[in-house]
Amino acid sequence: MSELQRVGPVWGGSGTAAPFTAGFSGAQRVSDAHGRFMQAALEDRLFSNGMTLTSISNVTFTTGTLGATCTPIAGVWNPLNSNRNLVVLQAILGVTITALQATGGAPFAWASSIGNAAITTGTAPTNRRTLAAAGSAAKGFAGVALTGLTNNLAVIAGSSLSGGSGSNAAFLATAVAMQATQVSAVENFDGGIIVPPGGVLALLATTTSVAHSAVSALLWEEIPLFT
Repeated sequence: MSELQRVGPVWGGSGTAAPFTAGFSGAQRVSDAHGRFMQAALEDRLFSNGMTLTSISNVTFTTGTLGATCTPIAGVWNPLNSNRNLVVLQAILGVTITALQATGGAPFAWASSIGNAAITTGTAPTNRRTLAAAGSAAKGFAGVALTGLTNNLAVIAGSSLSGGSGSNAAFLATAVAMQATQVSAVENFDGGIIVPPGGVLALLATTTSVAHSAVSALLWEEIPLFT
C-alpha cells in the first residue's frame, strides 16, 4: 500500500526530501512551480515567429489564395527532413484600422498543407531562451509568401483571433458613426495542433480587407520524432 499523503503544506530546504501533500478533500495537490513554457524555453525547444505592423489588405492574406502566392498573417513550415514535430502552443494577433474608409478581414481561419519539400522562402524563428534567430528546424511565414508550396492549403478550423473592423463590408467612419472594432486576442492551442515534417500552418483572413494592418506571433515547441 502506498504511503499516505499529508494534508497541508510540508516546507523543506533545498536538497531535502519531502512527501507529496494533499488538500482538505484528500486529492493530491498540484501547482505550477514556474511558468508553463519555461522548461521548453530553457531546453531550447521553444520558438516563435511573427511580423511587425504590416498591411494585410491584399487577397494573398486570405482564404481566397491557397496556393504558393498565399501570404500567411502568421504561419510556419516544418521542412520534410526536419526530424521534428512542431507542437503549436499559442498565437497572437493585433489588427489596426489605417483609414476612415475600411473593410474588415475577419473572421480569421487556420489553413494547412502537408508533404511540402520545396518551399524556398521563410524566416528564421526566434529561440525563446537566447532571443536569437537560430536553432530552429522550421521556417516562419508571417507576411512572407509560401513560394514553392507543393500542395495547396485547405482550411482546417476557424480561429478565435480577431482585430480591426467588425464588419467585412465597406464602412466609412465619421465622428458620429465609428467603426465597430474587434479587440486583439490570444489563441491558446496547448499542443492541440501538431505540424508534422512537410507541414504548413497558416492564419488567414476570410475577406480581403481594406485599410488594415496587423502584428502577429506564433509560438511552438520542437519535439524530436520518435521511431
